[in-house]
Amino acid sequence: EVTNPSAAFLAQRVASAAGSAVAVPLEGSRALLVEVQALVAATAFGMPRRTAVGVDLNRLHLLIAVLTKRLGLALGNQDVYVNAVGGLRLAEPACDLGLAAAIASSYRDKVLPADLAFVGEVGLQGELRPVSQIERRLTEAQRMGFRRCVVPASDAKRLRSGNGQQLIGATELRDAFEIAFAA
Repeated sequence: EVTNPSAAFLAQRVASAAGSAVAVPLEGSRALLVEVQALVAATAFGMPRRTAVGVDLNRLHLLIAVLTKRLGLALGNQDVYVNAVGGLRLAEPACDLGLAAAIASSYRDKVLPADLAFVGEVGLQGELRPVSQIERRLTEAQRMGFRRCVVPASDAKRLRSGNGQQLIGATELRDAFEIAFAA
């Protein structure tokens, strides 16, 4: 029996690599921290490849469209590969922000801060939407040493930073990335 699944999912994480972000999904009623990896590279062929392991391919297509349209990332001529480390299947929209952050990190070749986790659904307009059981997710992130979490602004307003954890509220994907990549 695995007593600390979050630690198991993060054990081999290379925090100093571009294209790596930490999302906080729920597996049943338990919050877990999972590394989401992305690799964005110029396509060698006419049609760019989109490959997802542990992530719904339609969700990946949606996030790529939002990143292209709302943030101006030129992903139309890029292959995009994503992986939820450890074989976990990320089926809930609460992982959108972490997945988008990993893609943007790889595209920009910029490393995200090692102590930063992401929780939030991304809408088609690039807005961040609140997620269920945010408190449980934040508690697990803090327990695992993540001192900062980027969350939807509506969730951040309801909750307060505390116990050594800073909640960073953002209303849009653009705001979230300005904060994350500036940190």
